[in-house]
Amino acid sequence: MSHNFETIQYRVEQGVARLTLNRPERLNAFNTRMHAEIRSALQAVRSGREEGSVRVLLLTGAGRGFCAGQDLSDRQVSADGEAPDLGRSIEDNYKPLVLALRDLALPVIAAVNGVAAGAGANLALACDIVVAARSASFIQSFAKLGLVPDTGGSWILPRALGPARALGLALLGDKLPAEQAAAWGLIWQCVDDESLMATADDIAARLAAGPTLGFARTKQAIWSSSTRDFEAQLDLERDYMRELGRSSDYREGVAAFMQKRPPAFTGR
Repeated sequence: MSHNFETIQYRVEQGVARLTLNRPERLNAFNTRMHAEIRSALQAVRSGREEGSVRVLLLTGAGRGFCAGQDLSDRQVSADGEAPDLGRSIEDNYKPLVLALRDLALPVIAAVNGVAAGAGANLALACDIVVAARSASFIQSFAKLGLVPDTGGSWILPRALGPARALGLALLGDKLPAEQAAAWGLIWQCVDDESLMATADDIAARLAAGPTLGFARTKQAIWSSSTRDFEAQLDLERDYMRELGRSSDYREGVAAFMQKRPPAFTGR
């Protein structure tokens, strides 16, 4: 199944929804149309999850870059010289985008195939599993424009790296190579360029064959853990285990283990 879009590509095969940012001439930088089309694609992912046809989302970029962030040429100064309202852009576009990725009840994989800068870097880091090509890099380019990291960057970086590295990246705007990002624990894996999509496809296939509801609750438990104390997190684990213990996937997992066969999960 595929859809016709102008700035992205979207298709679903064997439970994997693949969303490709598709403005390669602009290093897949965001413009207003791209935001609208991504929202439409994510709605299709949600609908597919409910129907059982989508169990994983794989996000990548066309051409030689993942995403260069905001396309500055798409932010025009008004005729009277008034600057664009960047806060409105965050509220209308970037905030709902990363919240939608977090709220998806399925795993989200980013395959970073080149530069990921500004909002593009933090879009990738908002995904659940990030695999990057060795030639890829992550750049918090906001400081060079007198701005603050957005698209969740100011929340993600200190939690993943600690304040010292987060501030160094945010204030200096230096390029962080994918290999260093993996060594620091910012991303899951750095692989040779020619292996990137095969690796991402393999991870997507494994997750698409897995217990989707269990994956969704695991994702929700981990992403929300920073808002709870230890006892409250234990209570959440109890509640999720009670729910999942009644699922078809749990019964199938136990049966497959006892019968020494691969499980056939349905995602329910």
